[in-house]
Amino acid sequence: MDNRIQIVAIVATAFQFVVIFELVRRRRLMERYALLWMLSSAVMLGLSIWRGALEEVSSLIGIAYAPSALFVIAFGFVLLLLLHFSLVISQLADENKVLAQRVGLLQQRVSEVEAREAEPAEYAAPGRRS
Repeated sequence: MDNRIQIVAIVATAFQFVVIFELVRRRRLMERYALLWMLSSAVMLGLSIWRGALEEVSSLIGIAYAPSALFVIAFGFVLLLLLHFSLVISQLADENKVLAQRVGLLQQRVSEVEAREAEPAEYAAPGRRS
């Protein structure tokens, strides 16, 4: 692997680490998602620094040019992250539907209570004061 490509890969993954840490520090990224990003960054940084491991992985995958293996591995991590986020979004959509149904039921109950309180005094139950 060319030294320039290795330096760019190291700088890019180090920058990704810094961005993730900053997002967690500012509470813009939850820790459970940050762990996924940190894991992918750590693997990418390790492969960027350790040339032998990258070349070994690329030969196992069947890629002739080792730096291309970085893109394949990064793409694999992106697919895993997208799958995880799809699962989270699906769960949130289900929870959102249940919450909307509960809000609808509560609105119906509030409307019924308001309608009972708004009845004219002559139609009120005997012994009830207005």
